[in-house]
Amino acid sequence: MTGAESVPDVGAYAGLGGWTPEVLVLPGAVRAVLSAPHPVLSQAAGEVDPTADETVQLAADLVATMRVSPGCVGLAAPQVGVGARVFAVDVTGHPKAVTVHGTFVLCNARVVEATRWKPGREGCMSVPDLTGDVKRASRLVVEGDLPGTGTPVRLVTDGFEARALQHEIDHCAGLLFLDRVAGAHAVYQRKVYL
Repeated sequence: MTGAESVPDVGAYAGLGGWTPEVLVLPGAVRAVLSAPHPVLSQAAGEVDPTADETVQLAADLVATMRVSPGCVGLAAPQVGVGARVFAVDVTGHPKAVTVHGTFVLCNARVVEATRWKPGREGCMSVPDLTGDVKRASRLVVEGDLPGTGTPVRLVTDGFEARALQHEIDHCAGLLFLDRVAGAHAVYQRKVYL
């Protein structure tokens, strides 16, 4: 970061507030989820205008696709073939989740603080046959924009929800969980197929 770059005023950011996917108004379409080694999964996605019609439709589609996918707690635009920094997360009801912000979609999200690093097992719809041990921050602060409204938000979370956010932010950067494992010894055949 150079001195020429501006740092946003933290006061300009709010939590998710009353945002729900219903603010998108549009019905979401279920999209096919790509599997590795599809090339879009290894390319960094571009920033989006969170108020653009195509971004709002993409957000609705990500939520719809996530909701019909058993065991899915997050889905990023590259996983449905779109090179955009947009993802949906919902850890509601997951047995490992403590902090839960419900269903939400973020655009152009970035990690601004990551602490308390711990290893944990991860799986991915784009890598359906494998899981792996990945070290992630268990306390996380993320900033991004809400689709539809464009409202800038700051989300503070921990535990499993923090892991899910980092996983989806990685997808937007062109990374899979396999890029984060310590080595082949930390990759396993999935025992339960979704």
